[in-house]
Amino acid sequence: MTELSVRLTHTAERLRADRTPFVLATVVRAERPTSAKAGDRALVMPDGTLKGFVGGTCAESTVRAQALRLLESGESTLLRITPDPGAQEVEGMVSVTNPCLSGGTLEIFLEAVIPPVLVRVYGNGPVARALADVGAAVGFDMSVIEDAGAPIAADTAAVVVASHGRSEVEVLTAALRAGVPYIGLIASRRRGAAVLEGIEDGPRVHTPAGLDIGARTAPEIALSVAAEILSLRPRPAAPTIAGPSGPVSGRAIDPVCGMEVAVTEATARLEHAGRTWYFCGPGCVQVFADDPGRSSAETRRPLR
Repeated sequence: MTELSVRLTHTAERLRADRTPFVLATVVRAERPTSAKAGDRALVMPDGTLKGFVGGTCAESTVRAQALRLLESGESTLLRITPDPGAQEVEGMVSVTNPCLSGGTLEIFLEAVIPPVLVRVYGNGPVARALADVGAAVGFDMSVIEDAGAPIAADTAAVVVASHGRSEVEVLTAALRAGVPYIGLIASRRRGAAVLEGIEDGPRVHTPAGLDIGARTAPEIALSVAAEILSLRPRPAAPTIAGPSGPVSGRAIDPVCGMEVAVTEATARLEHAGRTWYFCGPGCVQVFADDPGRSSAETRRPLR
């Protein structure tokens, strides 16, 4: 294993421990004369920072743009980057024509590594313990907490209050203020309504928490709550980590080659005719600077 591979492995482990989403890009096939070779890897962060090597500047630009899209969807895919506009489409593969490549085709597997759904359960009763077991079996990142004043992590997807009357209002209010996507209260319909009375934005709280499956026992109630969380698929916004590329502010079309590029502070750009133009790399910047009129109306369109 090369020194770069070791560094990338350690970085990936740290990102997983910090619950930071990222995309692992691995070259699986490379045609000459591309500079990348099979086995080359890179990590793409939520802010667009790319660490590692999967090809030259133009290939990196394509990988970055596709990886950021995958971080939004949570999916993985096989990406083909080719200079051949007539390349045949292949089912199950995202194919991007990049006329800036020096030649050859790259096929890169993009694996979106998304942290498991973070669920916090407040309480120490049978339902809380059962929910911890059921949630873990489903694949949630579960934590049972008794301290009502414990801070709520920024990427918490669900908070379930199962404390049977202890500090319910305090925890529910904190979860609402934190903008947690799913908030549930284990209580009867009547008691739940009484608890939520007077709580600002109280209608956002699911009570009785869980799908109506006729649950009676603690494990059955836990199953219904886990099923409701799954049915809603709550997912907080991916955090943007600090990095040299700065935050991602959108996407644009390179006016020279027509490639889609992710707009970060590191994206190649040029001011012309009262606006900012973005490019896949320095080569297209120079072409545009030499002759701004050569770009077509089709490639000038903004990308939303």
